[in-house]
Amino acid sequence: MADLKGINLAMQTPFNEDGSVNISVFEELIEKYIAAGVHGLVFGSGTGQYPYLTEAECNQLYELGVKRVAGRCNAICQSSALNMDEVIRRSKHAESVGADALMILPPYLEGPTDDDGIFDFYKDIDAAVGIDIVGYNIPQATGISVSAELFARLSELKNFNYIKDSAGDLTTHQEFLRAKGSVLNGCDTTTVYALIAGARGAIWGGANYMPHEAVRLYDLVVDRQYGEALELWGRMLPSLLFIWRTHYTPSVVRASQLRGYGTGNVRKPLKKLTQEQETALRVSMKRLLN
Repeated sequence: MADLKGINLAMQTPFNEDGSVNISVFEELIEKYIAAGVHGLVFGSGTGQYPYLTEAECNQLYELGVKRVAGRCNAICQSSALNMDEVIRRSKHAESVGADALMILPPYLEGPTDDDGIFDFYKDIDAAVGIDIVGYNIPQATGISVSAELFARLSELKNFNYIKDSAGDLTTHQEFLRAKGSVLNGCDTTTVYALIAGARGAIWGGANYMPHEAVRLYDLVVDRQYGEALELWGRMLPSLLFIWRTHYTPSVVRASQLRGYGTGNVRKPLKKLTQEQETALRVSMKRLLN
């Protein structure tokens, strides 16, 4: 079992203006984020615009990414797909290139929503791979809520050892924490509280533009320096509230560009922020930019 504790940065995919992937910036970002002290990098994250990448592009990024990481931090690869054969194929490829874990959404878009159906979906994947599976609870995007009871049941599978909880419901999050498996927070605006409550770590999109602060926050919580952690959190929170309530990925990649991480470009059908949104983003980041 991989130890996915700490800050697992849900890494952006840098694009050129024409929508092509900028490989050199991708590799530069890996170095910058590792230098900031992150404990893991998630390739093909939602923040990395996974839905708009082809399978071939994902495979290339995973191959390059895992090789570049070279064991200096954990490498987690998303292998979600609607087609069962595809999710297993993607998962096996990520495993074959050295991924430490797989992040996999439940079967959204008219797939089974009952516990038995979701369990069988992950059971089939679990039987096909030999590395950790991180289940992904993000009901606001998938329409599927993983219950604490289902998480406990899934945790009995050999490789299903983690859940990324992006729902933002601290009550359910704490119910997850009482189950057998390990919990990774995925809701930007609840991070400090989830860590204090006992989350193993976070898979964090907002860390793209403040990796040093994210790692520092984690370290402070681990050291039980809660006063300092909450003071730092006060500087981070305004921008986290903004990205969570606005267009998430365009906001994150633009915020990242403002702080020297990435190109700021998105791939269609996503669009860049409007000028009004850009102004509001800068205001929310004021205490970070100073």
